[in-house]
Amino acid sequence: MTAAVRRWLFAASGAIAAVAAVLIGLTALAPAESEPDAPAEDSADVGFARDMSVHHQQAVEMSFIIRDRTDDEDVRRLAYDIINTQANQRGMMLGWLEVWGHNKSSGEPPMSWMAEDGHGGGHEGGMPGMATDQELDELAAAEGEDAEIRYLELMTAHHEGGVLMAEAAARDAGTEEIRNLAAGMVEAQESEIRLMSDMLADRGA
Repeated sequence: MTAAVRRWLFAASGAIAAVAAVLIGLTALAPAESEPDAPAEDSADVGFARDMSVHHQQAVEMSFIIRDRTDDEDVRRLAYDIINTQANQRGMMLGWLEVWGHNKSSGEPPMSWMAEDGHGGGHEGGMPGMATDQELDELAAAEGEDAEIRYLELMTAHHEGGVLMAEAAARDAGTEEIRNLAAGMVEAQESEIRLMSDMLADRGA
């Protein structure tokens, strides 16, 4: 990840996390009987928020890469949408972790919260759909239509992995915030998968 991307992610997620913390913190003004307990360390809520934050970070990184490797307006528009949406969602999840009193990372292997579902092997960082360092390097070295195809293929796999994670969270999470966010991710990313399939077909891939 470039220094510019790291600075952008830090600033964006920090600002959004602060807003999320304030908004969630306002619920403390509600009557005590309406306050749900914070999710446990081993809950699907906490595990999903941690893992999907990492998952989203890579999607944003790949989208910044393709933004600088192509002039195609459709691909650049998709990349901008992914950057804005997933950076926003990442900030929300990091904000919730802070409000719940949990660290942003843990010593547990990624996807431990989803162990019963299974997610296959061979994924970078232990999460489905994650691109390897070599794949990211190849994307950064590509140009034009070659870069577009590599990006669309990598992001399709990334979204497919993200949908698996989000479906599990939408089903298993104990908080309404995570269930609603995850359900929205499933709908949005499945739509983008269909869009990317059409874009790949247009490029003969």
